[in-house]
Amino acid sequence: KNIVIGFGRLDGKTVGVVGNQPMELAGCLDIDSSVKAARFVRFCDAFNIPLVTFVDVPGFLPGTAQEYGGIIRHGAKLLYAYAEANVPKLTVITRKAYGGAYDVMSSKHLRGDYNYAWPTAKVAVMGAKGAVEIIFRGKDVEKHTADYTATFENPLRAAERGFVDDVIQPADTRARLIEDLETLRHKDPVVFDKKHGNIPL
Repeated sequence: KNIVIGFGRLDGKTVGVVGNQPMELAGCLDIDSSVKAARFVRFCDAFNIPLVTFVDVPGFLPGTAQEYGGIIRHGAKLLYAYAEANVPKLTVITRKAYGGAYDVMSSKHLRGDYNYAWPTAKVAVMGAKGAVEIIFRGKDVEKHTADYTATFENPLRAAERGFVDDVIQPADTRARLIEDLETLRHKDPVVFDKKHGNIPL
């Protein structure tokens, strides 16, 4: 339940939608959600269905049960699925986009075509409180947390570094996605000269 998948239409064209569900496990990626999303991404890629991803992920679910169950291997399946997919890939960061889980969710690092962020987006390695406690070793946590939040917990730093293409208003999202799908209608994917990739099974 912590990741939502389904089909939708943008300007009458079918798209596959993947989105984190922050009402379940705070939207964390776990083994089951990673495999669920990976299978859906592979399905859409197999049938040439463009992908739209809505990101609100604070990270991978911590705990020994996940570690013993192979969260790294299963999380890598989702990473691989997005990286290998050569259909149009559009991504919208709505709120949290933290750490490795952000990378896995169709980030620019995985050849996303257009990546947008809402003004509420927070693109960072981790949350402000956790980062400050590590960096400053628990000294002046409140002051440094406020500074860290103002500096890093917004989409502007990510935009400066090219991790997102633009910061857009939520009301403009549908129109921008439709425009981008039209731009990518004749996307010519780069196909590498090899039989197939080596998916982490």
